[in-house]
Amino acid sequence: MEQSEQPIINSLTGSFLLSTPKMPDPRFSEQVIYICSHGHEGSVGIAVNKPNLSITLEEILLTNGLPVPEGLNAPVYTGGPVEPNSAFILYGSEYHTEQHLEVSSSVYMTRNTKVLEDIGNGKGPEKFLFAVGYAGWGPGQLEGELVRQGWLTIPADDSIIFDVPDNEKWQAAAAMYGVDITTYQDLIGNA
Repeated sequence: MEQSEQPIINSLTGSFLLSTPKMPDPRFSEQVIYICSHGHEGSVGIAVNKPNLSITLEEILLTNGLPVPEGLNAPVYTGGPVEPNSAFILYGSEYHTEQHLEVSSSVYMTRNTKVLEDIGNGKGPEKFLFAVGYAGWGPGQLEGELVRQGWLTIPADDSIIFDVPDNEKWQAAAAMYGVDITTYQDLIGNA
């Protein structure tokens, strides 16, 4: 049987990328990125632990003429440096909308404004993460970064995306798999 890259490529969709202390790009320091798509054309991920302190979801709803549900306290995340004016919503699959990308059996991603309307009207997904921008890699680029040890890949866990406080997500995601990410550089080396 001829070796295929397909199993490797499929394995990263729905995974976390955790930046290691060896990450050379300061924009990704202590970053948790949820890989939403990974294939021959490249990769797309959303950073899930970096709230954007310059804007709130309440402001976005009001700017779009949408109501703000009582008690809404949802940050807007900086999903990554690509298309910083584009919005993406990660949400639990119990909520249904027509236009979405199934990242895993329990997490979907969309750019559909209907989801934002439903959130404003209190009919949206129970758990969601609203981000502007995304992290993107061209064909083979992410694989090259993985070889240089700037990233650690681990299986994703929905609770890290939706429930863990943002300032704890980086260490908590690694700890779920027995890794102390703060000392990770001391454990790896080049052969």
